[in-house]
Amino acid sequence: MKLRYVLTIILVVSLSTPLHALTGREIMEKNDALPEADTSLSTVLMLIHKGERVTEKEFESSSKKYPNSEDKLLISFTRPTRIKLLTHACKGRDDDQWLRLSSGKIKRIASSDKGKPFVNSHLYYEDIGSRDIDDYSYTLLEDAKAVGNDCYAVQAVKEVGEKVYSKLILYVRKSDYFIVRIDFYEGNEFHKFLENHDIRKIDGILTPYVSTMTLADGKGRTELKILELEYNKELRDSLFNKEALR
Repeated sequence: MKLRYVLTIILVVSLSTPLHALTGREIMEKNDALPEADTSLSTVLMLIHKGERVTEKEFESSSKKYPNSEDKLLISFTRPTRIKLLTHACKGRDDDQWLRLSSGKIKRIASSDKGKPFVNSHLYYEDIGSRDIDDYSYTLLEDAKAVGNDCYAVQAVKEVGEKVYSKLILYVRKSDYFIVRIDFYEGNEFHKFLENHDIRKIDGILTPYVSTMTLADGKGRTELKILELEYNKELRDSLFNKEALR
């Protein structure tokens, strides 16, 4: 359950002359090649800040990779409600998503609803799940600094499926190709941004233990904090079936 966007420029220096600058696509492929877990099981604290009010929620996140690239993710809230969201990644089209309400009713998330808030947070349904690098076109931008890191930046525009955002600006650390910030634009306006903090290497996998989605006007944010995490734990396939939501 991670974003696969990247941008950087690597210069092969000979007599102070750059011989080759990677394209945005080539750099994204390097990001895409970063180690990933076959499965992930975590407990996450969600803090939704709106004005002076803070709403606290907690959920378990389970994900599993499949050879056909149709990875699956299940988010199960443990408090204060029992809402569940199941996401099946679909190559070449929008992901399939189903929401189980606390009443037990199951509703399918339509493509036109991908830009709606998830559980009243600052994350949209579009922000949850996986993304295929082939679904976007990329433009290499200038170097930048983000979350205290020297970064390269790339503009990403979605070409496949529902277009919730007009563009994304992604910031990747020069040191390891890991994305530390994403800017989200709606129309021509800067709408919100995601920052990854407390990035640790767990079983060789770079993992942000704190992620924060903040509105551009500063009037709200949602924090996600990992409380427990286990990679490559055996997870049964039936956990990710739509029928398991009932």
